[in-house]
Amino acid sequence: MRITDIRSAGLRHGTPEGGWSNEIRPDDCVHTLIAVTTDEGITGWGSAFTNDELVRGALHLLAPLYLGENPLEPERVSEKLHANTFWMGRGGSVTHAISGIDIAMWDILGKATGQPVGRLLGGRYRDRVLPYASLLMREPRALAEQVAAVEAQGFRAFKIGWGPFGRSSSAMDEAIVRAAREAVSPDSLLMVDAGASDAFWPQDYKWAVRTASMLAGYGVYWFEEALPPDNLHDYVRLRDHSPVAIAGGEVLTRRQSFTPWLQQRAFDIVQPDVTKVGGISEERRIAWMAEENGVRFIPHGWNTALGLAADLQLASAARNTGLVEYLTGSPFIDDLVETRWKLDAEGMLAVPDTPGLGIALNMDAVEKHTGERFR
Repeated sequence: MRITDIRSAGLRHGTPEGGWSNEIRPDDCVHTLIAVTTDEGITGWGSAFTNDELVRGALHLLAPLYLGENPLEPERVSEKLHANTFWMGRGGSVTHAISGIDIAMWDILGKATGQPVGRLLGGRYRDRVLPYASLLMREPRALAEQVAAVEAQGFRAFKIGWGPFGRSSSAMDEAIVRAAREAVSPDSLLMVDAGASDAFWPQDYKWAVRTASMLAGYGVYWFEEALPPDNLHDYVRLRDHSPVAIAGGEVLTRRQSFTPWLQQRAFDIVQPDVTKVGGISEERRIAWMAEENGVRFIPHGWNTALGLAADLQLASAARNTGLVEYLTGSPFIDDLVETRWKLDAEGMLAVPDTPGLGIALNMDAVEKHTGERFR
């Protein structure tokens, strides 16, 4: 089997708010679909957490390397793409684009062998995972109403993040967390994401330590991105002194970037994003490295239905990963799939056991959000 073409299309007309200081708009493109076609008629799908113009440029650069390659060997082909573009800026848009290609090649491998990707990764430890609803923070009353509405949809775990948190006052921070905690069942998981990878984050290490102590009083399960993403030294100190688990790593790419963070135990929970980090091939290596260093692997998933599908397959094949991120209310999660995601009575999400990533795309929705026809 050989790769004959790779197409890309940016997702627009429904891009969710991110809570960023330079807020994204519904027609802005931050996620791009990637379709890898083959000479045997099998198409694999992936996505990249990058603007479509940057992905198109990366595909043009990479074309001489992937055309004619065997997509049934995703790890080798992806490594070839990484190795030959090292000097183009490892970790940037080229790496993000390779992430989408890699996901699509694993999808092809699963379809060609008739197996779900999780089994091809070594075996499925579980056939369902607890999804946590990922919600943008708002002022306390509005947030409480939103969280309660999402719980009524069947979710049993929630992450609130970004928005005004850390940007107004400590009193506002606590009021937001209190409102969310009181809005959901006592046995529900609640996580807090400060979003310190935002541009010009205003807080420091001492704020993070004080805030971690406040969060502990509300039974928060983990504290995510409490510090700017390059501040390794302070993350190590924070993890040593925080009464709640410290999570992060969503902006890091490729396994080499994660090595010092994991070896120095900067995180209790590491969160690589499969649509940024280098794809499934790279993310499973990070998951193995995390386990070897006593860090829990839980994938970051503020992206697309294809990212969620990849996360579910990775979670099924990781020994100690029972949670995935679910970006609630996003058409790029809910509308792009032919069969809608459905929670069971316990708020769990089944890991698809059909070949490849285990999902079929709604091509009408793909056309609506990309303006491209792939049929």
